[in-house]
Amino acid sequence: MKNPKVVVLVPCYNEERTVGTVVASFKDALPEAVVYVYDNNSTDGTRDEALAAGAIVRTEPQQGKGAVVRRMFRDIEADFFIMVDGDHTYDAAMSPAMLAMAIDEQLDLVNCVRMETEDSAYRSGHRLGNRMLTGAVRMIFGDRVQDMLSGYKVFSRRFVKSFPASSIGFGIETELTVHALELQMPVGHLPGSYGGRPAGSVSKLSTYKDGSRILWLIVQLFKHERPLSFFGGISAVLVLLSLLLGLPVVEFYLQHGTVPRFPTAILATGIMLLATMSFVAGLVLDTVTRGRRELKALAYLSHPFFQHD
Repeated sequence: MKNPKVVVLVPCYNEERTVGTVVASFKDALPEAVVYVYDNNSTDGTRDEALAAGAIVRTEPQQGKGAVVRRMFRDIEADFFIMVDGDHTYDAAMSPAMLAMAIDEQLDLVNCVRMETEDSAYRSGHRLGNRMLTGAVRMIFGDRVQDMLSGYKVFSRRFVKSFPASSIGFGIETELTVHALELQMPVGHLPGSYGGRPAGSVSKLSTYKDGSRILWLIVQLFKHERPLSFFGGISAVLVLLSLLLGLPVVEFYLQHGTVPRFPTAILATGIMLLATMSFVAGLVLDTVTRGRRELKALAYLSHPFFQHD
């Protein structure tokens, strides 16, 4: 590949203390790249600091990281997109290696696997939460993902332009990962240093609030992307419950010729009907999901891996 067009995308909200350093460090590491800072209604001097450091600054009025990422992906044209948080916790010096890995191995996603360099890099509960959420996605969608919630990634053009983002908030990293896994995209991982926020810089991530939101998003994605497994599991539980309630009634009828517990028999029958409906719903939705996945695959394949000469 010759002269790929590379952009650095920095979603920001109240990062006055760090965004200038982030922009300057990436301009040093990748002189050929254009750095975009998308300001998400900051109330401090984030915009002025980014402009002073040489970034192209744009605004996304809809609040939430998911909304910012959607806007960036729609607006910007490039061959490779490097997305990084504006909190100066990631090492810009490793961006050339991540970019080279994406180009040389023709990867649609290169993810920075965070290696802590400071005790304050992760707040209490974040490390465990990240492992649990990443593990859940690995079990449901495949084990080709590491450190799902890392905010430092390189994307190919065909990844970005085929991504149907719908999440608002920190669940966007989950959707980015699932998009790659569902379409069997080639992905890579590169370990990189991860430091704590500088003094005076405050994290926007709430350990329990955002963790519960992402966990709920995983449940929704499981239902959306694996409907037969999701509704089939519900159906299996209902069948078991129906059998536990109904078999003693059937056994008593076979022995004595009477049904002494009509309410139990009716309840067991109703639960079995619900189990059948759940399984049928899973079959129907699985067919719909396969068709939708084929459309996403066609959208993905319609974009060449490398476009600019």
